[in-house]
Amino acid sequence: MLLRFTKMHGLGNDFMVIDLVSQHAHIQPKHAKQWGDRHTGIGFDQLLIVEPPSDPEVDFRYRIFNSDGSEVEQCGNGARCFARFVLDKRLTLKRRIRVETKSGIIELHVRPDGQVRVDMGPPRLVPAEIPFQAEAESLSYALDVNGQAIDIAAVSMGNPHAVLRVDRVDTAPVHELGPLVEHHPRFPQRVNVGFLQVIDRQHARLRVWERGAGETQACGTGACAAAVAAIRQGWMDSPVQIDLPGGRLSIEWAGPGQPVMMTGPAVRVYEGQVRL
Repeated sequence: MLLRFTKMHGLGNDFMVIDLVSQHAHIQPKHAKQWGDRHTGIGFDQLLIVEPPSDPEVDFRYRIFNSDGSEVEQCGNGARCFARFVLDKRLTLKRRIRVETKSGIIELHVRPDGQVRVDMGPPRLVPAEIPFQAEAESLSYALDVNGQAIDIAAVSMGNPHAVLRVDRVDTAPVHELGPLVEHHPRFPQRVNVGFLQVIDRQHARLRVWERGAGETQACGTGACAAAVAAIRQGWMDSPVQIDLPGGRLSIEWAGPGQPVMMTGPAVRVYEGQVRL
């Protein structure tokens, strides 16, 4: 059978989006791995699947697969593309959309200027909820990586993040240190790794090594986690502007227990069909 799909991106973090509300198919991890290959498939960072909700209080269910076939809990840039997709495809007429994810319910708002604002919910900071192995919650943790001690902040935005502050993102060892931290035994479900350069109280630069995808042009949950880490440690004040290789995200966070609000663009690239 042929499945219709849309290729989209949020600041260069690119997605294949499939509507399983009006189409019916069983997508498996092997399909994500096959389609995600940039040489022999369609090529993407993540596959986003739109499904009917299991909860009558929400509008849709949102599933996410990395290009290596692994299913993940959350994707902030993907959430913005999800909102634009369901509106463009007339799967809803709402501009405020409640979406069920593997890690909980998020709220999306498509603004008149086309930017999408996402209520990502409160960050999770208790180590067991990230999950991260530590005796107690702390602002930062010392992590031994091949005999080298590095300081990280550990935050979950529905998926786990380690945030490292660096002097310059341009020279940060993203491709060397990223995989080592991603697979560190203290992160039992692996981890996304953010390399954060603070420019001033409200402006920072960020590169992210994503779990199961490698370095991407942008990571929405990574930007949220970096902002939370920087605000908690007194380096920055909300709202913050996070510049990623693909562009800028605006992040607001009022403090512990409060939701993280992320605003940024979502762009449709092309429509296509793939044989299942």
